[in-house]
Amino acid sequence: MTNDLFTPLKLRETRLRNRVMVSPMCQYSCENRDGIATDWHLVHLGSRAVGGAGIVMTEATAVAPRGRISPQDLGIWDTEHAEALAPTASFIREQGSCPAIQLAHAGRKASKSRPWDGSKPLRGDEGWEVLAPSSIPWPYDGDAPPTRSMTQDDIDRVIDSFVAAAENALAAGFEICEIHAAHGYLLHEFLSPVTNQRTDDYGGSFENRSRIVREVTAAVRSVWPDDRPLFVRISATDWLPERDAWTVDQSVRLADHLAASGADLIDVSGGGIHPDQQLPSTGPGYQIPYAEQISEETTEDVAVGAVGAITEPAHADALIRTGQADLAIVGREHLRDPSFTNNAASKLGVDRVELPPQYRRAYPEINTQTE
Repeated sequence: MTNDLFTPLKLRETRLRNRVMVSPMCQYSCENRDGIATDWHLVHLGSRAVGGAGIVMTEATAVAPRGRISPQDLGIWDTEHAEALAPTASFIREQGSCPAIQLAHAGRKASKSRPWDGSKPLRGDEGWEVLAPSSIPWPYDGDAPPTRSMTQDDIDRVIDSFVAAAENALAAGFEICEIHAAHGYLLHEFLSPVTNQRTDDYGGSFENRSRIVREVTAAVRSVWPDDRPLFVRISATDWLPERDAWTVDQSVRLADHLAASGADLIDVSGGGIHPDQQLPSTGPGYQIPYAEQISEETTEDVAVGAVGAITEPAHADALIRTGQADLAIVGREHLRDPSFTNNAASKLGVDRVELPPQYRRAYPEINTQTE
């Protein structure tokens, strides 16, 4: 039988009610520079669960204070963060969605103001030390803050931070954990020759540049329960000249390594390593071919999620039906329409959908119960 957008997906012992995932989207909405979740996060994420998504994933959640992009980023480096996020994870689960969290370290893109405050590098007491594989700062307009090349101790601490963050996420009640290795943040910076000019065991060859991503994946897998899925988000390409950058072919190789290290799904995005990137287009589904290539060419058994201007239910449904991906990961359309999934069921004529009883009157074509 051909799968469609509303065919349940089982990863390990986690059963997803459909193939729609809310993409991680930074909210920059923590108060007091402490990374503690607020009512904003509960309402923002909870409303997408009410809206029917199979997976509702947090924004990039920092594994350490200096792993934040901005002072207002969400954090998961302390038990206090887990306690603050627990009600959100519980609410998502109560709606029939799967609560998921993305673990992240911003690397050289850390210590800057929020987008609506200009995304400017923060200095002095406002900011913090910026770490990267090599001392190559993000190319800001104007003076960039100093960027320190990481030592082996730094690398070890980052790996330990991902592990501790995963343990905190588990305590908070999340069922899926995703490692962020995309969009020009720390782990992607190790992968790409654009930002990694190291000469030790973490630089040079593909095996060395991918080492920390494999180590983080294996380390998180070691503490994440065997019955719960582990995702890794990657940028399939840097959108820069291939001989000097990360490519889709390297992503295929990496996907096999990550599957062997315990990853269950590769969340395939693109770009973010440098502002000079050249996107091929930004039309509907423009990144789906990368997910399709990785799905077709990996030798390990690993699921694949597709992103990139997926805005129409028919398009999301088609990428599942054609086998281009196992999961449709929808970002900005979920900002415009928190009920994207329930509305997709209505438009696609799907009646095997459990709606919140409070909302059934809005969908008589799906559920004829009257109040």
